[in-house]
Amino acid sequence: MSRYIIFGAGAVGGLIGARLFRAGHDVTLIARGANRQALAEKGLRLRTSDSEDIVPVPVVGRISELSLAPEDVVILAMKTQDCAAALDELASVAPPGIAVACALNGIESERMALRLFDNVYGIHDYVFAVMLRPGEVDCFNGPAFGIFDIGCYPAGGDDRAEAIAGDLRSAGFESVVQPDIMRWKRGKLIANTGNALGAACAATAELRDVMMDARQEAEDCYRAAGLDYASQEESAARAAKLEIRKIDDQSFFGGSTAQSLARGTPATEVDYLSGEIARLGRAHGVPTPINITFQRVVRELTEQRKPPGALSPDELRARIEAQRG
Repeated sequence: MSRYIIFGAGAVGGLIGARLFRAGHDVTLIARGANRQALAEKGLRLRTSDSEDIVPVPVVGRISELSLAPEDVVILAMKTQDCAAALDELASVAPPGIAVACALNGIESERMALRLFDNVYGIHDYVFAVMLRPGEVDCFNGPAFGIFDIGCYPAGGDDRAEAIAGDLRSAGFESVVQPDIMRWKRGKLIANTGNALGAACAATAELRDVMMDARQEAEDCYRAAGLDYASQEESAARAAKLEIRKIDDQSFFGGSTAQSLARGTPATEVDYLSGEIARLGRAHGVPTPINITFQRVVRELTEQRKPPGALSPDELRARIEAQRG
């Protein structure tokens, strides 16, 4: 049985770690600041639509506090803007053969990891989890706790991937090995362009056309780059077993970018979501004014310490039109 080190115990990492721990696996979380303190003192509080659990999963502040073994699995679950520093820290103490699995949004973390490690895996997730307070995770999924499919990077499957998928299933997640894992992650990135919209504007229902145009920019970029991606229909079919539920009559708060704004973090992952589409557009001559605007707006809100939903739909539309010139 592998030991799991969850590097980044936020909403997704905390959920994975807590559920693997409850399934009897050897798990250690890596967290920092107030989150580490809360986890160490009280355990991880995990709430769902029909349960609440205090999980005493072990936690440390730095990967260097652990003695790592080749059979360990390190699941990266921080935001991508923190990934390079985490990988550098991990590379200084990790033995050859260790598995590094990237449970991050976007498509950049696997490439970062492959510069340093032989055994890199991508994880494509479909999960609605929230951490707004240190040490507390709300999971709005049911009946499974989420979908976490895995595959070798850049492609393929192996015995280790199958073992990890099996452990995730034992913890209450849906999980299969996807040999074309990056195709699925590219498909999710199309949906993740909406993270910025949900963070910037409260009235997203009035901006459905903008969201559809942002997704179209992403698809145009993929086609220009010759990159395959999972379609919305395929993604919807994979997620069909999963429900989005309420917790204490409260609906899902919002995506990871909105959560970052709500917590007042100094940076968000928007540069690796909408910013990734902007990068592809510049590289392949595809205009991406909506994703460029999304990226710039979220960066401004972050720098100004504004809460999610600070822009009106009219303000956002005006910024997009200005970007189009």
